[in-house]
Amino acid sequence: MGAGSQEAIKQLRALIDQVDERLQGTFQNMHQGYPNETLVRFLKAREWNVSKAHKMLLDCLNWRIENEIDNILSKPIVPTDLYRAVRESQLIGLSGYSKEWGFVPPLGVHKYFVYMSVDDGVFVPPSDVTRYGGYINVRDRGFPVFAVGVGLSTFDKASVNYYVQSHIQINEFRDRVPAATKKHGRHIGTCLKVLDMTGLKISALSQIKLLTIISTVDDLNYPEKTETYYIVNVPYIFSACWKVVKPLLQERTRRKVQVLHGCGRDELLKVIDYSSLPHFCRREGSGSSRHSVSETDDCFSLDHHFHQELYCYINEKALSNEPVAPISQGSFHVDVPEPDPEGTKIAQTIECELHKIGGRNGINHSMNGLTVNDD
Repeated sequence: MGAGSQEAIKQLRALIDQVDERLQGTFQNMHQGYPNETLVRFLKAREWNVSKAHKMLLDCLNWRIENEIDNILSKPIVPTDLYRAVRESQLIGLSGYSKEWGFVPPLGVHKYFVYMSVDDGVFVPPSDVTRYGGYINVRDRGFPVFAVGVGLSTFDKASVNYYVQSHIQINEFRDRVPAATKKHGRHIGTCLKVLDMTGLKISALSQIKLLTIISTVDDLNYPEKTETYYIVNVPYIFSACWKVVKPLLQERTRRKVQVLHGCGRDELLKVIDYSSLPHFCRREGSGSSRHSVSETDDCFSLDHHFHQELYCYINEKALSNEPVAPISQGSFHVDVPEPDPEGTKIAQTIECELHKIGGRNGINHSMNGLTVNDD
């Protein structure tokens, strides 16, 4: 990492050290003992502009306080049948961990860290690397692998607020109960995502509003948390949308996206062990069938060990916070910031392209049926 980048981190750290106790408290919940790595993510999201990164981080900290995000892991979605319905219609899960390793040239060496690149912002302790002719062999980085069933997620079993609540809870559980860091004995603050496009149809137009809400929450409050997006089982509709969206993305984001052939198994096996592959990538032609695997192997299922661990953790937190009063029903409302202009333009471009495809096929869909309801 260059001297300019280190100076940017130092400047941003000095600014954050001046904020009040409330903001300091929620910042500590965010960074979990790794403040510099957190600052790097916000700096990367704002192209290393300290002033813009400072504003972004302050907005994030205030959003956390105003919406009680620090307490969201003690707010279960109840009853269980409702939570199961959310899980069955919002397909996401942890399938395992990567075997990420390879030979890369370090940009610089510090007594505590090896800096892989300015853009990367990944700090690798020297104990985890071995030198080969000036290159570094990065041993098992162990990124969590999150699978997302984009095409088959229907988001039609609960109100929007429940889906937003569930999404943020998974984010917070990933960051504040960091199994990867514990598993590998070092900080691992990012993940890989495998996006399954099986079943993607024109009707996805009705979900754009919700997906824009979720992506806005991530972009503004959980920036730079994904190393690579692997897109698999790609139908024509995705290819058509990707062609018009790709030019709108920042170069940093475009480099993270890899569209793979078929279910992507062969390419994914280069970075993920077979046992950690999402169920829909384990054999060609498997698609994302929820019926060809057991519920415990299906990482989308509430019965999968990741979701069981998350669900039990949230319920235990709820009981420890309110041991006498019954757990109240109703969604945990979160105010969603306005998306940045780039995100709005991308959503509009996707909507326009889907309308074009739908028009060519004599199909007309609208987003008007999707509303954010207060429970």
